[in-house]
Amino acid sequence: MFTIAALGLIAFALGLILTPLCRDVAKRYNLVDKPDSDRKLHSEPTPRVGGVAVVLAYAGSISLVLLLRPASQQLHIQHAELLKSLLPATIVIFLTGLLDDLIGLSPKQKLLGEFLAAVTAVGLGMHFSPHSFPVASNHPLLAHHWVAVPVAIVWLIGCSNAVNLIDGLDGLATGVGLFASVATLLVGVFAGHSGLVMVTIPLVGALLAFLRYNFNPASIFLGDSGSLTIGFLLGTFSLVWSESSSSTLGIAAPLMVMALPLMDVGLAISRRYLRLVPIFSADRGHIHHMVQARGYKPRETALILYGVCAVAAALALLQGLHIRYLRYAVPVVFLGLVWAGIRYLDYVELAAVRRFFSRHHLRRMVKEDVYLRDLDSKLSSLSNLEDCWEHACTICRDLHFTAIHMYFRETYFDGTLGTSSSEQEVHMTLPIGERGYLRLARCAGDVPPHMMWPVLFRLLHALAARENKLPRPVTRFFDAA
Repeated sequence: MFTIAALGLIAFALGLILTPLCRDVAKRYNLVDKPDSDRKLHSEPTPRVGGVAVVLAYAGSISLVLLLRPASQQLHIQHAELLKSLLPATIVIFLTGLLDDLIGLSPKQKLLGEFLAAVTAVGLGMHFSPHSFPVASNHPLLAHHWVAVPVAIVWLIGCSNAVNLIDGLDGLATGVGLFASVATLLVGVFAGHSGLVMVTIPLVGALLAFLRYNFNPASIFLGDSGSLTIGFLLGTFSLVWSESSSSTLGIAAPLMVMALPLMDVGLAISRRYLRLVPIFSADRGHIHHMVQARGYKPRETALILYGVCAVAAALALLQGLHIRYLRYAVPVVFLGLVWAGIRYLDYVELAAVRRFFSRHHLRRMVKEDVYLRDLDSKLSSLSNLEDCWEHACTICRDLHFTAIHMYFRETYFDGTLGTSSSEQEVHMTLPIGERGYLRLARCAGDVPPHMMWPVLFRLLHALAARENKLPRPVTRFFDAA
């Protein structure tokens, strides 16, 4: 117990000392994040390598305790194995983030570093327990380590990027990491998992000290060296947490602890995919941006999201108690809150998806598809100029045009399709093949039908395809109204 308490206190003290030192060094060497008018809205250049202070406080506290612990305080073998598994992978992810802070890395280079760190951690024994997945207990194949290992790699990469992406507001990523670390620490205490407590409490102390300088208005930022490392550490803590769980829903509680950053990265990927923009592109559609768009100030936004993290952590702790009646009720409540939160944020991309899959929209799509297929069939059977003119009139009448004028195969056609109102008319002229044209008129205030351009395109294409195949006209006619 003395060793555990010393870890947290030393990490906190080192964080208070090292953070301003790192801030001053970063300013001296111009390692700052400069504001712009788009995404970086802080008032002045701010040091961005705060992750160095957090990592040094975390590693320094563990090193000092190991060196200075009393002879009676022996390090248990499981603690040593846990540290050996954690140390090399953490160094890889920290160096990846630090290089990005210093020289800048491309998204692919960062992803490669994250992959190497995840593979290192998994190779040294960090992975999900096969019993973490609800279906694994009934399917032996899914309980095999060859399934758990790749899932663990994806999990570690996802956690690293989740905290990295949410680090767009003063103190937000630090606070999210702090709440997740405290929840994991309490789980370790309640479960008697001293190894989990030992690796978690230094992070709690280091983040608590760093938040003193990182909360709005921040005098130093985490940078990628901090956000990637914090996300990676939280991911590895979750692996240890799930591995010690005997529940078939062992993965649920770690997911709840990381709910906010994971939901943010999931929404970011979904939004960018729906918009057909690169997944790694930057935008102002993250959760904290959407909350700020509701009129909240940066400090208020951070406190609101801290509250979200506190609720998620509380639900994760309840799930971790393995109480029979809460085992399945807590995930249901959690999913309900997630659904309500996403609806509150009101993403336009997700609203468009909901409208797309609505019954009215699906029925309209079916109706339009049937109409276009029938239209293709009718247009393919055009045999003379009279058929072309009749079909053109029928189609343009369905599209609410009031007048039609067509010149095709050296023949003029003219017709009135509807009653012309006193409103101003809009005229358009569309080419048919090399020499023909179709001139249409409609009321300016009449909203064009949804299918207007696809239908007109099919009509013009069908007429152009038959320009040199139809027989020459015997007579000319003008009004088919």
